[in-house]
Amino acid sequence: MRVLVIGSGGVGDAVARIAVARDFFDLLVMSDHDLARAEATVAAATARRAGESRLVAARVDASDAASIAALAREHGITHVLNAVDPRFVMSVFEGALAAGADYLDMAMSLSSRHPEQPWAEVGVRLGDEQFAAESRWRAAGQLALVGMGVEPGLSDVFARYAVDHLFSAVDELGVRDGANLVVRNEVGEEIFAPSFSIWTTIEECLNPPVVWEKDRGWFTTPAFSEPEVFDFPEGIGPVECVNVEHEEVLLMPRWLDARRVTFKYGLGDEFIGVLKTLHALGLDRVEKVRVGDALVSPRDVVAAVLPDPSTIGPRMTGKTCAGTFVTGTGLDGQPRGTYLYHVVDNEWSMREYGAQCVVWQTAVNPVVALELLASGAWSGTGVLGPEAFDAVPFLDLLKAPAPVGYGSPWGQDERS
Repeated sequence: MRVLVIGSGGVGDAVARIAVARDFFDLLVMSDHDLARAEATVAAATARRAGESRLVAARVDASDAASIAALAREHGITHVLNAVDPRFVMSVFEGALAAGADYLDMAMSLSSRHPEQPWAEVGVRLGDEQFAAESRWRAAGQLALVGMGVEPGLSDVFARYAVDHLFSAVDELGVRDGANLVVRNEVGEEIFAPSFSIWTTIEECLNPPVVWEKDRGWFTTPAFSEPEVFDFPEGIGPVECVNVEHEEVLLMPRWLDARRVTFKYGLGDEFIGVLKTLHALGLDRVEKVRVGDALVSPRDVVAAVLPDPSTIGPRMTGKTCAGTFVTGTGLDGQPRGTYLYHVVDNEWSMREYGAQCVVWQTAVNPVVALELLASGAWSGTGVLGPEAFDAVPFLDLLKAPAPVGYGSPWGQDERS
């Protein structure tokens, strides 16, 4: 397996640090528009394993499918992993197809609102552009594994596991994401510093949330709707969660039978307040505005002035939790509620990998998936989500102690 990673920021850098300990690949090309950043990632990852020589750095334009295809062909790439913002999904997706390589991403092609009823009806859904190309990928005999991060990704694997092994009928597949992370400045004061790309966070949180119901299909709700307090495990505790647009709701119903699918994110009052203010001021806009002699995107300005998520790890404490709460009828015919989850402590991820916990938790899942594809435990053609594959090999490899697995256990919490 010869892998090209597009993007050497926080998640891409963590991918390299995790993958370098594994033997399933022959070449890992770390690319970025900033060659120095890709070179720094290669140096940091290579230093983690004596005698390592399988990693190289390259410059790439993620917005240019032809550039991506050319780089992939140059290195004989078999798999392209997209680790950049979702606005570049389609160019990376098309570049991989043109190069004859399989493709993985952690976020799907962007949505656009319904022109008349955005808070009730779906418009262009997340991933629609990619699924529209499904026949081309299948005809080429290539695989596009979409939404293979943590959420989406591991949360979808949990859903598949629950449907196959824990439930006879599912009422709701409810993804619930929460954390107790705190970031402080140089003098110890708590500051606002999102642990993931603010560009992506704005996209997810200010777009109309999507819900799936079996008798209704996909529909949207107002932003930050249906608040609920969810009690997260391993000391995180209760966090208020709200509806947010996310890929799982668009993926799970394609393969899994459930009456309802939702995604709720534990944002907290401060974060919601900041997002509402950005929206009120127009600072969430992607379209460029003129400032003096320059044209700038307000959202890009917000991203530029906030701390880079890849740099805040040393100043962050706490844990992050991703999981899927499944309710319905158990195999014994009785009502059942089970939360399948994965928790990462920032102190652990920084100590072991030099990566903050949110980007590490996102990065480990596509690496596990790549290893399963390399071994043949997972295989397929066309555009597929994580729930299209058997969950057991993934969950076993994720939790198995190193060097056999990745040494990152997941949990199962039974709830009434």
